[in-house]
Amino acid sequence: GSGQTDFGPQLKSMNKQLFTVVAWDPRGYGQSIPPSRDFPPDFFERDAKDAVDLMQALKFKKFSLLGWSDGGITALIAAAKYPTLIHKLVVWGANVSVTQEDVRIYNGIRDVSKWSEKVKKPLEEMYGHKYFAKTCEAWVDGISRFAENSDGNICQELLPDIKCPTFIIHGEKDCLVPQPHAEYIHKHIKGSRLLLMPEGKHNLHLRFAEDFNRHVEDFLR
Repeated sequence: GSGQTDFGPQLKSMNKQLFTVVAWDPRGYGQSIPPSRDFPPDFFERDAKDAVDLMQALKFKKFSLLGWSDGGITALIAAAKYPTLIHKLVVWGANVSVTQEDVRIYNGIRDVSKWSEKVKKPLEEMYGHKYFAKTCEAWVDGISRFAENSDGNICQELLPDIKCPTFIIHGEKDCLVPQPHAEYIHKHIKGSRLLLMPEGKHNLHLRFAEDFNRHVEDFLR
């Protein structure tokens, strides 16, 4: 995805009087091309450092992070590793381990030609079919490798290091990231809040944008 294709309702409607909203594309995504996207074993740590480096270059002394899906994993790592910089943290559709069942789910979306036209179209317009298809396959391979680690670990050991107020949102109909992942994160971040949205799927911030924005703004105030 990209900031542009994936966070329209947040960029447009979040309260600009209360917040400065910075949407960034990790290297190889959206407007951060070149380079082409790759998935070395440390790609989440690399993205977390890139995000923090960007915010410091923009002269923000402290900031909150909103992270969806892979961005949620990145945000969790950043909050654990740079605790003095992160004010508050919101993650949704995130996981800190990869099971064999997750690998099966990921392989189900490997072939982008089988995606719905609605989801596929903005991404093909941004990337072109070839880059989009190649990057999705590379992502499936990259994230599936974590299943070979003990407990499928991505960053489980970092959760107790997260000290900032943390809000976890999860859609109960999320087919890509099963609910136990959200419950695990909630259990291992002391004092965190968990909100389950009964009708929410993986893209709950788009489908239920008004509710999502309201919950997030209330938490960040």
